[in-house]
Amino acid sequence: MIDKLAGALNFYQQALQLRHERQGVLAGNIANADTPHFKARDFNFSDELARAVAGDEQERALHLTTTSERHFPARIASSGDRDLLYRVPDQPSLDGNTVNMDVERVQFADNSVRYQAALTMINSRIQGLKGAMQSE
Repeated sequence: MIDKLAGALNFYQQALQLRHERQGVLAGNIANADTPHFKARDFNFSDELARAVAGDEQERALHLTTTSERHFPARIASSGDRDLLYRVPDQPSLDGNTVNMDVERVQFADNSVRYQAALTMINSRIQGLKGAMQSE
């Protein structure tokens, strides 16, 4: 039962995690808008979500070496290893910075709205599951 519940919410969990990571990348771009030679970065959300839902995160995980056969096998998920891409600047600046504040603000706001929408959907899904589990 718990496995089915976890499976039903896995997509939303992955989507929220990726939205959170993307928000950090976009915030970093905005914070470095005046840094000379800073290159704006982003990642393709749909590709990363498809990869995460398909289970390719295990390939990106760091595997720990055990020194005894009695140790538990373990791995550390390395979520910071997204395929970060560089933005192509519309108007390159003289100092080599490629951050376009208008683009970054729009992407930041769009990602925030989509994050809130994902939270609303997962909340609705959980409420529906709670309603189905409660006896009348």
